[in-house]
Amino acid sequence: MKDIKHIVLAYSGGLDTSVILDWLLQTYRCKVTCFIADIGQDEDLRLAARRARAVGATGVIVADLRREFVRDFVFPMVRAAAVYEGSYLMGTSIARPVIARHQLEAARHVGADAVAHGSTGKGNDQARFELTYAALDPAIRVITPWRLWPYTSRKELVDYARKRRIPVPVTRSKPYSVDRNLFHISYEGGPLEDPWYAPQDSLFEWTTSPQKGPARPETVVVEFQRGDPVAVNGRRLSPEALLDRLNRLGVKHGIGRVDMVENRFIGIKSRGVYETPGGTILHAAHRALEHLTLDREVLHLRDQLIPRYAECVYYGFWFSPERRALQKLVDETQRNVTGRARVELYRGTCRITGRASPFSLYRQAMVSFEEEGGLSHKDATGFIRLQGLRLRNRAGKR
Repeated sequence: MKDIKHIVLAYSGGLDTSVILDWLLQTYRCKVTCFIADIGQDEDLRLAARRARAVGATGVIVADLRREFVRDFVFPMVRAAAVYEGSYLMGTSIARPVIARHQLEAARHVGADAVAHGSTGKGNDQARFELTYAALDPAIRVITPWRLWPYTSRKELVDYARKRRIPVPVTRSKPYSVDRNLFHISYEGGPLEDPWYAPQDSLFEWTTSPQKGPARPETVVVEFQRGDPVAVNGRRLSPEALLDRLNRLGVKHGIGRVDMVENRFIGIKSRGVYETPGGTILHAAHRALEHLTLDREVLHLRDQLIPRYAECVYYGFWFSPERRALQKLVDETQRNVTGRARVELYRGTCRITGRASPFSLYRQAMVSFEEEGGLSHKDATGFIRLQGLRLRNRAGKR
């Protein structure tokens, strides 16, 4: 790859990509443009851009992707009720394909012949970036510093940054790897690598400790149309503003903390700690409305697909034909998921207290113990008898 003329680096301004920027410049002696995606990470991106230029970047491109990120990536994932291994709402996973797609657009814009990312050789993000490159621009050349250079730890990168006088926000005393966007914050590394280690409350940058939350619960009503959230407490909001509003409510009440050991795509187990306040509220409200509006067999069928859909997101196959096919089926199930769900927030918990929809399949007269409503108690006799036929047949053969 010594003939590379121009690289576009997916740049965050953190430890890894700041060191990578300098390393690329020293190693390839070519132009390096830094691409910074604004996906709601609540950081000073102008400072990150200045840092990139100070290190020697040829140019910096900053793209505001917040609306696209929420509307075209987060919301489809919520429609699918996608959760990885029962706990992880995949805030980092879902951010990578939108970043990689626009990184490729930036590369075309500046005429670059290669792209680079800061993902390690032990993590999932390398697959998420590179599988997106493969799906959208298979001819682009890809540089993966963590798989090329001699450094094997972030401690070595801290030393590199100090030696090269590169300002970075990570020190030996705070070695966590932190990833933040409008959907979540993740924490990995450092003492968290011991699965028995209990995270200190000071680790969490976003949510209030559940034990210190407000003494009184707060109710929020989330309105959906065809599976997508469109309003909070009666106020219609843009996708990014809606998620931001739910985040603020969730943060206030300590909603969305998760501590789990998960199975990475490459085959190792990893311990991650997450904060997903608004996303946790969204999942709870969406699920409640689905229970009201989806046919039983449709709901059960969709639920069987959740692990497969989640794997597509987690492994990096967002732009794969199987994820697109699953999305079409999911979206078909969402045609009548319109209505409202009421959620009570209190000290780390989301409790559904009500749901309503013009497409509700709930029939109070049928379920009521006070009236028959078209379904007699006696109707169950034949139903149970037929259901038990094979059981009686089997028992009679013993």
